[in-house]
Order: sequence, then C-alpha cells, then structure tokens
Amino acid sequence: MSAVRIFVPCDAAAVSVGADEVAASITAEAKRRGLAVEIIRNGSRGMLWLEPLVEVATAKGPVAYGPVRAADISTLFDANFLGGDSHPLSLGLTEEISFLKNQQRLTFTRIGVTDPLSLDDYRAHGGFAGLDKARTLKPVEIVEDIVASGLRGRGGAGFPAGIKWRTVASAQGSQKFIVCNADEGDSGTFADRMVMEGDPFMLIEGMAIAGLAVGATRGFIYIRSEYPHAIRSMQRAIAIARRARVLDDSFDLDVRIGAGAYICGEETSLLESIEGKRGQVRAKPPLPAHRGLFGKPTVINNVLTLAAAPWIIANGGKAYAEYGMGRSRGTMPLQLAGNVKYPGLYETAFGMSLRELIFDIGGGTASGRPVRAVQVGGPLGAYFPESLLDTKLDYEAMLAAGGMLGHGGIVVFDDSVDMMKQARFAMHFCAIESCGKCTPCRIGSTRGVETLDKIAADIEREKNVALVRDLCTVMTDGSLCALGGLTPLPVLSALDHFPEDFAPRLRAAAE
Repeated sequence: MSAVRIFVPCDAAAVSVGADEVAASITAEAKRRGLAVEIIRNGSRGMLWLEPLVEVATAKGPVAYGPVRAADISTLFDANFLGGDSHPLSLGLTEEISFLKNQQRLTFTRIGVTDPLSLDDYRAHGGFAGLDKARTLKPVEIVEDIVASGLRGRGGAGFPAGIKWRTVASAQGSQKFIVCNADEGDSGTFADRMVMEGDPFMLIEGMAIAGLAVGATRGFIYIRSEYPHAIRSMQRAIAIARRARVLDDSFDLDVRIGAGAYICGEETSLLESIEGKRGQVRAKPPLPAHRGLFGKPTVINNVLTLAAAPWIIANGGKAYAEYGMGRSRGTMPLQLAGNVKYPGLYETAFGMSLRELIFDIGGGTASGRPVRAVQVGGPLGAYFPESLLDTKLDYEAMLAAGGMLGHGGIVVFDDSVDMMKQARFAMHFCAIESCGKCTPCRIGSTRGVETLDKIAADIEREKNVALVRDLCTVMTDGSLCALGGLTPLPVLSALDHFPEDFAPRLRAAAE
C-alpha cells in the first residue's frame, strides 16, 4: 500500500501556531498505528484563520482539516482522516472552500499545492514554462510582452514594470543587475513572505526572465532579517537551482539580508544597504535604471512584480491584461488583516471594492462590532471611513479617494479604535524609521508627535491642529522619499474623516 500524502504548511504563519508540532504528531501517530504516510511541508493556502491547515490527498482531491492542533491528531486518525472521512475539523475538499474557490490565482496558483523545494513538483505544475519560452525570444520581445501585460510595480509605487525593464535594457553598462525588493515591512502585509516560503522557484524564474530581458547576469534578493524562514527557503532554492543548472554563469542570484530598517524598502536605500553602506535615500536623478547598484543599470522590482513575470511570458501579456480594470491590469494578492473574522491572502483581479473584500470575503470584524476605519497600503496608507468602503481596489480609484493601494495590505479596525492614537502612531513610526537625511522627514515627524500630544492634552487645540496640517504639507512637498512624503496620508485622513476623535470633549472623556 502506498503512503498517504499529507500536507502540513511550512509557512511561518502556520509554524507560529504549531504546524511543526502537528507534522511531528502525525508522523508519530502513523508510526504507532503502523500506517504509511508521507508528510509534505507545503506553502500556506492563505486562509490564516484555519492554520495549521492539514490536507490529505484523496482520489477526489485534497481534503482539508483545520485549524489542527497536535492534540487533535489521535482523533483524526480514529475518524480515518487518511481516507478523507468526516471529523469536527473537516472542511471538505480544499478547492471548494469559498474563500479559495472564488479567487483568481495567477501568481499564487501553486502555493499550497506543491512542495516548495521540489523542482520536479514545480515543473509538473507549470514551473519554468515562462523561462523556457523566454529563452526562445529576443530580449526586446520579452520586454514588450511585459509592457503589453500592463504589469505595474506591486511594491507600492505602481510604476509600469515594462517601462522600467525597457529603460534598463536600453541603458549602456558593462554590468547590469536585477534586484528584488523583499524588504516587506508594511503592517498587514505578508504576500512576499508567502511567495518566498511557498514558491521560491517562481521568484527565481521571474528574476531570470528579467535578466534575459535586460541583459543582466547577476541578481540579488534583499530580505529583512525578521523573515528567517523566507531567507532559508530562498537560500535553499537558489542552491537547488544552481545544482540543476537553472542558475549558472549566464545569470546567478544571491540573498542579501537587511537589518530590518523600514527605510530600506525604498529602492535607493536598499541599494546603499546591499553595497554595505548605511541605508539612506539617494537623491534622484540619476535613477537606478541608469545608475543603480554599484553605479550600474539596475532593475529593482518587488517580489510580487517579478513573480508575475513567469505567468505573463508563458501565457502572453495580452492574456494577463484581460484581468483587471482601467490602467490596473492583472491580479493583486490582497492581504486582509487586523480586526477581521477571516484574515488571509486573497488574489483577485483589480476592481473589487473594499466593502466586498471586508464583508463578503473577510466576514466583517472578528469582534462583531461595526467597521469604523480601514487602512489600505501599510502604515503610510490613508484611513478610509465606512462611507468610502465602496472604493474599488485599483490604483487610480484609490488615488482619487485620497489613498493608495500600496502593497495590497488592508488592516481593519472596529468602532473601538482611537483615530487620534493612530495619527500619532503614523508620526511616531516615521520619526523612528527616518534615515535622517532630509529635514522635513527627520524633524517634521518629531514635531508632529509633539504637536499631536499637545492636541491630546487639549493645549491650544485649533492652533496645533493647524500646525499639524502645516507640517504635513512640508513633509509631503519637501521629503526626499515616500517615507516622509506619505506619512501625512494617515494623519490627514484621520483628521479629515474622524475629527471627533480630536475634539476636546471626547479626548477628556476618554481620559
């Protein structure tokens, strides 16, 4: 009798709630009962409230159980979960779970399905189809396919990826680089981590395609030190790819580990860090596409941007552009977090509304209380009130509503949130994470914290509210990079949409 295949995620989110212990318990219990099982440590399916999610391969497809604890294993065996039979933790066929079934997964199609470090598994599920095709194309044809796809940077700025690749391809340089920005530091975001832990070969393939397109022979993946599982996964995948000659002298990769400074998510600070310098913003121009890493032409893209390239090249840019709306083409892995009943990753075409995502997909708040505010785009994103929840999740619609989509992180707050404290947090975050190079960011954020504290203490409230707004204008107009330039978004949106939280009467009552 062949061994039954059981999938237990190796994803850091699952490991944090006991996935390693669950895998060990399944192995021990199967041995005790004399049953043959094969444990496969897959990536997470993205349904984080169900982790650890255990799946059993059956003739009908994977059957899911979750959230599973080590103490549940003996009862699962008693219920014949190896045959996919019913148990209180049974969720039925994994692919039929509504949260997963209704997604449009292009980038995340393999994650949770395969063994992340099996090249055979990767190839069997469409892996390297894009790279194989790219090797038959001229560099300009690869670039123009990315342009035709409408792919925009998924790291936050939303700049057209094809235009960046075209610029680097046409730049002159004895050496060119591909740099992956995996310094995922936004609150409520985890898509980059899930890719690196759940499908690392996809990122390697995307970077190799970019290398072919622009004539680069070296690549670097910059990962923050707080992602030890992702670091190990990428290092192991790169070693496997080298042994299989997927990576060689024509294009090779290395991982570089950052110390966790938020500012190093800004592309020029990241380059400084890779070069062994202090992570500080560079003045532009020159742009990294002309003078980037070590002064050479450099493509810098986010994990999700590079990870989209294999599907685009394999299936064609026009096929990718059929998803989405307006100038926002393709799909976006949205990350739903905070006070929400069903947190997780939901990949879908651009165009879903915030309300649909939070209530139809996320199930509303975990507390059961009304939604009061939603922050979109990380700690520098605007706070949206309930009246703006019908805003579509695409770049232009979010901008028109006074916000930004950013990296797709969405954090939900119920009606117990104090928006005065959230505004102060934004200024404090900027103050402690500033690289210190420019005065508007370094000093403006510090003065912002002090002034918001005065408002909280009801000291010359009107004068200090006006001062906060003036500081925000200076930071927006004068900062060298987006850290200082975008910090006003959460502060001003809190002031504009939730003025009652800054009123003396309510501040006094709260105390």
